[in-house]
Amino acid sequence: MKSPLQHGESRFLLGVAQPDGYPVPGGPEVVFAGRSNVGKSSLLNALLRRRGLARVSKTPGRTQQVNFFQTGDLGTFVDLPGYGFARAPERVRHQWKALVDAYLEGDRPVAVCLLLADARHDPTGQDVQLCDWLRHAGLPCRVLLTKADAVGRGRIQKVVRRAAEVLGLESGEERPLPVSARTGEGIDQVRSLIHHAVNS
Repeated sequence: MKSPLQHGESRFLLGVAQPDGYPVPGGPEVVFAGRSNVGKSSLLNALLRRRGLARVSKTPGRTQQVNFFQTGDLGTFVDLPGYGFARAPERVRHQWKALVDAYLEGDRPVAVCLLLADARHDPTGQDVQLCDWLRHAGLPCRVLLTKADAVGRGRIQKVVRRAAEVLGLESGEERPLPVSARTGEGIDQVRSLIHHAVNS
């Protein structure tokens, strides 16, 4: 049986660099958010099985626009610019914030927001702020711990518990999900939760 993300052709739709440039929604949207260099593009490529569809860079802060991708049967993936890149000029950081705020505060059909945090480190203050903001805004959110292969199986559950504690997740909320674009760990689970979110 085919994975839901194998149906239809995935492709880059457009990049938005101005707060007033967002397209008219064409269906449910799946949002990828997280710090610069947390692995959003690598995860997106792994989910869509399209190496190079989302550009991967080792330079933090490379993504300076909101990128939209068509995913066949699963609506649209939305890749937000990474936050927390201190070396970006202040003017650029303000532009990124205005761009992201305009998206998150707009009337978009968000099926789920995937908040990516690096499994090798505790979630940052900015991760906590975004998680809290999404919760208070009523936007569905799931935390993914990227680069889980670098942690090791013996420590991963401790890392999951620690991330949940730092992010203030309640006992009834979904726990952070460890994923690795390199090894494929957790990728099928993420596909399943996306499929459920856009079809519920």
